[in-house]
Amino acid sequence: MPDVILALLRIIFLGLVYLFVWQVARAIGSHLGISVRRRRREGRKILFVRSDSQTGVEIEITDVTVLGRSDEADLVLDDPYASDFHMRLVAQENAMMLHDLGSTNGTYVNGRRVTAPTELRRGDNIQVGRTVMEVR
Repeated sequence: MPDVILALLRIIFLGLVYLFVWQVARAIGSHLGISVRRRRREGRKILFVRSDSQTGVEIEITDVTVLGRSDEADLVLDDPYASDFHMRLVAQENAMMLHDLGSTNGTYVNGRRVTAPTELRRGDNIQVGRTVMEVR
């Protein structure tokens, strides 16, 4: 019986050594800027699916982009229900965040009104008034 316990302890010890070495390798790789696992870029493009005049337009979001009816917005929305500065899209390393900027009629993601910053994923639908956009 003691031999079985000793063998189990050896296996557990080897497993812990393996985990330790793996964590050290990940930490070194992270410090050197080497990604241990390759992440897929989440959607960073917006396709206008339904709009009075912008259907089919695809926009790549590379930084911070403000959408609204105002000529001063980064991307002008041709929708009478959009506020002057309606929402902000922020491209991050592996995600895109949507912030409603206090719009009157609201911003909807997949049919739900946005009340806090929301992370977007591929296939999500964004609706502003009559304009519907899809995250690609």
